[in-house]
Amino acid sequence: MTTSGDSPRFVRVLASKDVLALAFGAMIGWGWIVMTGNWIVSAGSLGAVTAFLLGGVAIVLVGLTYAELAAAMPQAGGEHVYSYRGLGHMPSFICTWAIVLGYMTVVSFEAVALPTVVENIVPGYSVGYLWTVAGWEVEATWALVGVVGSLLMMWVNYIGIRTAALLQKLVTLLIVAVGLLFLTGALFSGESGNLTPFFTGESSVAGGIMSVLVMVPFMFVGFDVIPQAAEEIDMPHRDIGRLLVFSVLLAVFWYAAIIFFTAYVLSPQGIDLDALAVPDAMAAAFSSAWAGKLMVLAGIAGIITSWNAFYIGGSRAIYALAKADMLPRAFAKLHPRYNTPTNAILLIGIVTSLAPLLGRSAMVWLVNAGGLGIVLAYLFVAASFLVLRYREPHMDRPFVVPAGKLVGIVAFVLSIALIMLYMPTSPSALAPVEWAIFGAWMLGGAAMYGWARVRYGLHAPDSSVQT
Repeated sequence: MTTSGDSPRFVRVLASKDVLALAFGAMIGWGWIVMTGNWIVSAGSLGAVTAFLLGGVAIVLVGLTYAELAAAMPQAGGEHVYSYRGLGHMPSFICTWAIVLGYMTVVSFEAVALPTVVENIVPGYSVGYLWTVAGWEVEATWALVGVVGSLLMMWVNYIGIRTAALLQKLVTLLIVAVGLLFLTGALFSGESGNLTPFFTGESSVAGGIMSVLVMVPFMFVGFDVIPQAAEEIDMPHRDIGRLLVFSVLLAVFWYAAIIFFTAYVLSPQGIDLDALAVPDAMAAAFSSAWAGKLMVLAGIAGIITSWNAFYIGGSRAIYALAKADMLPRAFAKLHPRYNTPTNAILLIGIVTSLAPLLGRSAMVWLVNAGGLGIVLAYLFVAASFLVLRYREPHMDRPFVVPAGKLVGIVAFVLSIALIMLYMPTSPSALAPVEWAIFGAWMLGGAAMYGWARVRYGLHAPDSSVQT
């Protein structure tokens, strides 16, 4: 808390365990509970693991550029700070506004995932038909669970980073404990014969791996939350970079291990794509239904960790834009007691609390459009990394990436490749409605950016992005 008479400011309270829980919890989320069975069926046991290892290498390379920049410029806003220094005013806005879209859609997704997973614990609780969106019937009690969860998460983040960090640590510990219990049980109850076929695919082995690989980068979204909260991290700057990279490696191991041991316990014929494969594998490993329910609870914990982390990341990104006069200054307000960007948090809470009212089907549109925003930000960060390596070779870099220019070039190329996955020529291209969402978001941001230029004038932002 700031003392009386001081201007509110971020406080450095996040220790290494808090930061690791923040990043790791954001990356694992709920996707591994829902998608593991699909990955195994699509690519085979080792094919799915291979896809995550290959994708993990790509994300580690992108993460390395973040690590060096986060250690060199530990200010709130992450991508905003790096892209402003490397590329200038407008590219910085495009980069940060794009990743805010990604964060908002992830938070919206979690508001929909919560009532969805509750159905696995309390079947039939969804009653009170409201309307139908994209073929999905929205029920009142179902939507209410998502809205209440969203408001509670908003409140947790509103009252301070300490509360949010404590929640993140406790819930991440629950996920890890249940995950280790599963791996131990699977090790003694699984059979190697269940792993066959090792590789498969609808048209070819390579096609099977690619069908999983295309989803991998978006399972790892979350390490970039660390730079957003950099002004609240109480660690040596060099260690921020190291911990960011370690969190990515830990997430790679988690996904690969969960996939392998699920396949080790369940044969391909035993995987029901209409059910949740990991809880089914947990129940089979311990020959008990309660074990499967416990894994579903770990999935709910994953929803909370991802939800919480992206509230932190999104609100700090909006704050940084407003502090630099790229958005209305009201969003740069910090609470005098809690030292949190209250208006930015309220904006995220209000917008994303509406998500459950759209039903589950519409969320696919939002998540896909948000995914493009995230990889677009990755491209801008990689470009900023390269520009600063060439233009400011003597910048103080507490964490230095070995063979940095080569890593930066590869990260830049990989970011372009990820963006191409969304283009009309790609099998995974965005649908027209998803392009409309992305376009409307960027045009809305452009309108606010233009208003801010007229209202405040175009000038160098505050010291948070100065050299």
